Amino acid sequence: MIPFNKPYMSGKELSYIAEAHFHNILAGDGPFTKRCHTWLEARTGSAKVLLTHSCTAALEMAALLLNIQPGDEIIMPSYTFVSTANAFVLRGGVPVFVDIRQDTLNIDEHLIEDAITTRTKAIVPIHYAGVSCEMDTILAIAKRHKLMVVEDAAQGVMSTYKGRDLGGIGDLGAYSFHETKNVISGEGGCLLVNDASLALQAEIIREKGTNRTQFFRGHVDKYTWQDVGSSFLPGELIAAFLWAQLEEAEQITKQRMGIWDEYHKLLEPLESHGLLRRPIIPDHCQHNAHMYYVLLSEELRRDKILQRMKTEEIGAIFHYIPLHSSPAGKKFGRASGELVNTDSCSEKIIRLPLWIGLSKNQQQEVVSVLEDAINNI
Repeated sequence: MIPFNKPYMSGKELSYIAEAHFHNILAGDGPFTKRCHTWLEARTGSAKVLLTHSCTAALEMAALLLNIQPGDEIIMPSYTFVSTANAFVLRGGVPVFVDIRQDTLNIDEHLIEDAITTRTKAIVPIHYAGVSCEMDTILAIAKRHKLMVVEDAAQGVMSTYKGRDLGGIGDLGAYSFHETKNVISGEGGCLLVNDASLALQAEIIREKGTNRTQFFRGHVDKYTWQDVGSSFLPGELIAAFLWAQLEEAEQITKQRMGIWDEYHKLLEPLESHGLLRRPIIPDHCQHNAHMYYVLLSEELRRDKILQRMKTEEIGAIFHYIPLHSSPAGKKFGRASGELVNTDSCSEKIIRLPLWIGLSKNQQQEVVSVLEDAINNI
């Protein structure tokens, strides 16, 4: 069996968890949380980073910070995970789905302005596979139309756009530390607050709508209910696990890049024969090897190929069902124009196993089975 994913342990996770337990600090915002915040702020340049119990929670905080009201429109790609839309729908927002580019599978920045109306409040670019959207263009559009930009960088930890870390470019950003991501804590995420004017309100929202964080800093003599909010903090055991991962983030990325590069080399002959297309990475984008995917040629049956790989015990998968074609997407959102590339991609993509420890022999087996399935179905 070659599974799709194997969570990576750097080696210090359990000792850090034991350390937190020894010091009787299990609730959120303890010493390990503060280390994670400091590291992430230094890495991304964000004014404030706040750990959350998921990337979904970070996006929900973003919707609250933007004061999304019923009927407000939020522009995003349809080719994304449901959390991107759900966070805003929960506040009554309307996702407006825009098609993706053929090369990076990111939102097509040239289609964004056509989707803007008087109700548009924000643009939410998704950095698919840890490859950046064209942020300069998106930021320029947002500035012209006085819109906020929230980066869904769930897959983008350690990736950059023109030297800037993903998540740290727009007004707000969100990371995921789910076990399927590069840097993990099981479940977990964080909100990156790049607009410093939003930092205090973000702390209040995260602490159940109270100014409890200011109280612990000694800025107020008691804390009280200030505004809407919820409990978005992860426990200190989660932060302890995450800190062990962040300490090794550079090495984790390097090892994943080696595996990604090996796939890219092995699959070149299949691309040259027109059987599939490999990922395309723009020169000004440094990705993080979050995933390796292929796009099958039109005449191939993906279901048959995936079934063959399953029979050979290789954990290859597909995603996403486009949000605009889902029951909830039709109910809560709308499409802007034809989403041709989105529909095509969702029908042709296959994601291959990628995790630290995947050997070259295993990669050769994955590619061999894929090639045999393509040639014999």
